[in-house]
Amino acid sequence: MFVIVVGIGFLMALAFSGSSNRFVTMPLLGGGLFGMMLGQICVITLGVLVVTSEYGTGMIRTTMTACPVRGRVLLAKAVVFFLVAFVTTTLATTLTALIQTGMLGGTPVPQDAMVSEGLRDSVVNGELTATGGQWLGSTVGVGAYVALLGLLSLCVGAMMRHSAGAITTMLGVVLLPMLVALFLPASLDDLQEALLEYSPLNGLASMFQMPFQGDAGTTGWPLLGLLALVTGAALAGAYATLANRDV
Repeated sequence: MFVIVVGIGFLMALAFSGSSNRFVTMPLLGGGLFGMMLGQICVITLGVLVVTSEYGTGMIRTTMTACPVRGRVLLAKAVVFFLVAFVTTTLATTLTALIQTGMLGGTPVPQDAMVSEGLRDSVVNGELTATGGQWLGSTVGVGAYVALLGLLSLCVGAMMRHSAGAITTMLGVVLLPMLVALFLPASLDDLQEALLEYSPLNGLASMFQMPFQGDAGTTGWPLLGLLALVTGAALAGAYATLANRDV
């Protein structure tokens, strides 16, 4: 995940460094989104395997024998995984942001350039910059968002107890809303907008202030809060499943 995020972020900065800034439609740190869209799949997969790998090998019986309090086992897995995912993702996004800033920061923006309304604060003294809010969202915000997606995957794995099924389910949760929205007819505009707005991919893009639905500059913090609520409910469901089923 680290290599994918940083590597693609560097390639995107390299590609954008030769482009004209006559049309400013993307934040300075926005290139980190493209690597993170792939990198999150690694975190999602690992989140599932944190639980399901033990069910696949039968080691879950040994774990539960060593620690009969099942809620404690689930909490330990959730805390350790979330912290590892959050720290690793935040480090990757921070390094990517530094690369973007070093290669693209200070690029002059022509006076007659068309700048998206939500990004006008990013143009200072005729140069493209990154605001404090963009830095926070593109690093810590993305780290928290992806770590929560991974934790949600862990909960789904605990409820389904099957690696392939849980990974497939989570990939469907992440990808299907966006894909379905793209193929809906014009008569279902409201449903299409809802699917785009609340899709996990839009939440990730919004942390970079590049939402698929809405104006550039819209932050993803409300969607992060929604994801936290969904993950909390899934964690409660995983606890209930683990406490009431035989291993």
